[in-house]
Parts: sequence; C-alpha cells; structure tokens
Amino acid sequence: QVQLVESGGGLVQPGGSLRLSCAASGSFFSFYTMGWHRQAPGNQRELVASISSSGSRNYGDAVKGRFTISRDNAKKTVYLQMNSLKPEDTAVYYCNAKRSSEYWGQGTQVTVSS
Repeated sequence: QVQLVESGGGLVQPGGSLRLSCAASGSFFSFYTMGWHRQAPGNQRELVASISSSGSRNYGDAVKGRFTISRDNAKKTVYLQMNSLKPEDTAVYYCNAKRSSEYWGQGTQVTVSS
C-alpha cells in the first residue's frame, strides 16, 4: 500500500514557476514508476510527466521543455519543477505511483493567472 501527499500548488502569474512535491509512504518506493497527471475543468486527466525506477523520464507534449520531473528515493519524494507557466497549465495536479498496482494522491491546485 502506498499513500501519496502532494504539496506546492498555488496561484502564480504567467511566466512564473512552481515546484510540486509528492511525498510517499510505504515500502519499495524506488521500484515504482512515479508520475504527475493533471485535470482541468471539463477535460480528461492527462499525463504531465513520469519517471521510472531507473530514472527514465517521459513528458506530455504540452510541457516538454518547461517542466522537469525528478525523484529522491531516500526521501520517498517526487518533484515537478514547472517553469514558464501558462494559463492553460491551470489544473489540479495529481501524483501517482505505479507498479503492479496504481495509487493516486488527492491532488493540488495550480492556478496560472494575472
């Protein structure tokens, strides 16, 4: 069983930056593929970024070159550094952990607005 708690969301102006964190509890964190997904009102949940147990990264097309995912296995934490934020990045951001089972956090709101 894995529990995930996101933090770091908030209100930021266009062009600004935020760093999201996702703290995990449970065992074998380093074996999980960790990901960030987002969901805006009226839209389906979409992949933002993922990082495998070996450190291989994957990004959604909308965030390539602006967002960076990283993980610290000793701290059981995954991060999402978001730069050059745009209004269309506004969404609830969810952390997830996937191996044989999949777990989700409760989400954190990111609002990009002037």
